[in-house]
Amino acid sequence: MSEEEIDYESLPSSAPLTHQLAAGAFAGIMEHSIMFPLDAVKTRMQAISNVNGSSSVLKNSSSSLIKTISTIATQEGSMALWKGVQSMVMGAGPAHAVYFATYEAMKENITTFVDESSDSKESNTSALKLALITGSAGVCATIAADALMNPFDTIKQRMQLHKADHPGHALEKPVPVKKTGMWYFAKKIYKNEGFLAFYYSYPTTLAMNVPFAALNFSIYELSTQYFNPAGNYNPWIHSLCGAISGAICAAVTTPLDCIKTVLQVRGSHVVTVKELKEADSFFKAAKAIKNNYGWAGFSRGLKPRIISNMPAAAISWTAYECAKYFFKNYE
Repeated sequence: MSEEEIDYESLPSSAPLTHQLAAGAFAGIMEHSIMFPLDAVKTRMQAISNVNGSSSVLKNSSSSLIKTISTIATQEGSMALWKGVQSMVMGAGPAHAVYFATYEAMKENITTFVDESSDSKESNTSALKLALITGSAGVCATIAADALMNPFDTIKQRMQLHKADHPGHALEKPVPVKKTGMWYFAKKIYKNEGFLAFYYSYPTTLAMNVPFAALNFSIYELSTQYFNPAGNYNPWIHSLCGAISGAICAAVTTPLDCIKTVLQVRGSHVVTVKELKEADSFFKAAKAIKNNYGWAGFSRGLKPRIISNMPAAAISWTAYECAKYFFKNYE
């Protein structure tokens, strides 16, 4: 069996950068746009905090995933679950392009370095070596992509809380279109909180996404090697392995995701608890969650996060492999 078949998971070294960027962008847009409604529900469940007024769409929303979806759809309409999708798509395309391009480049460079530095290539260490190489490459990819994605993610979460972000505004009254767009929220955040507001959550995002990426790539590559040792293009296998890695990573990193959400929505009017509004660092946000919700506060949004990340990771990896397959065969 040829080396080209076994090493399917990487684009050939001769593949132009544009192919890697296009494959990554396609994967990111597919992943985030299809699973966006569940991400919106997760944000609502994590952002709840002593909202006054019985009409609030966030009140008691953390008690049930189905109840949250029903409440949002009933009071705001089904399209409310898609608020902020334009910000996510605009950021996800470039960010995932950088993400996968960096991953491919670092994986190749690290593999070359390890092979040149290693005197032994025993088969019983191949799985561990693969996990370390792909995990390290994934970490590098995450650091680069999140620097680009973090502002868009902050804007997205503010848009997802839009109805509650206007105290006293009756839900049945229409909101001017100019006050619902991505650029309106971007200017509002910059004007009221400054440029750093877009990056308050960046250290926490890295603290969450670095282990997420390391696990995601390692679990995906190892499971793919197990289920598809020949390395042939198989959408079902790529989807299965992506789902496995997505579910495990989502469960492990949910506490950090809760902290990230607090940092990103702290300037929103929906946050009325003083300690949560003043939480501008990782430790302040963690302490605020513990003081207001107890340890259970770190598991808020766990169910929709797992439910959304399983298919999201499956879609992302399948779309990425599909794009790679296309470029390999039709370039």
